[in-house]
Amino acid sequence: MIEVSNLTVRFAGVTPIDDVTVAFPGGTCGLIGPNGAGKTTFFNVLSGFVKPAAGTISAFGENLLRLADYKRARWGLRRTFQTEMAIEQLSVFDNVALIHEHSGASRGSRRSDVLAAIEFVGLDVPPKAKVGGLGARERRLVEVARAVVGAPRVVLLDEPAAGLPDEETIELSSVIRRIPERFGALVVLVDHDMSLVAACCETTAVLDFGKLIASGPTPDVLRNPHVMRAYLGTEEEL
Repeated sequence: MIEVSNLTVRFAGVTPIDDVTVAFPGGTCGLIGPNGAGKTTFFNVLSGFVKPAAGTISAFGENLLRLADYKRARWGLRRTFQTEMAIEQLSVFDNVALIHEHSGASRGSRRSDVLAAIEFVGLDVPPKAKVGGLGARERRLVEVARAVVGAPRVVLLDEPAAGLPDEETIELSSVIRRIPERFGALVVLVDHDMSLVAACCETTAVLDFGKLIASGPTPDVLRNPHVMRAYLGTEEEL
């Protein structure tokens, strides 16, 4: 479980996260909201890239804010970004292995762990294939493989389906749903594709202008009139 209490982030006169208190109980949880709502800033705080002005964050009983960013990676926090971070000149195997090396996992299990992560996401290319020669679907799966290698405890997925067609998004949703069962990790998913959020997430929280406006079971949240006004621009049921 991740428990966030009274979290506030300020950048000069801007407050992208404003006194947010929310819990992500486990499994796969959604975090949605319009552009500029504070979702990426929230991930940056969890990752250790941004220091909050106030508040606390506890993950599985660990005070995350006391850990440096590199220590959070060793503790088990993983993340994907809106912009792909895999190195095009390196192979699929080497890209995933880079994350494994900084995860604190045993070097003796490096090869088997990396190959298991590649197999888990369903990549149908040779591990020696260069990432630069892959299509969008395969590159996205490499990003997810990097996020699940080396005993993850919390996996933050920032718009993993961006740019993918519906058929490939459905395939990706199947991978995301299996992460908690396979690795015992809590997944927090940010995406603008409501069908992906609905398919993957048991619970969902909604930010708007840095404030939490709804949190709870995903079907209830997606039908919340405040959410539909703020995020979808409509009060019609989905």
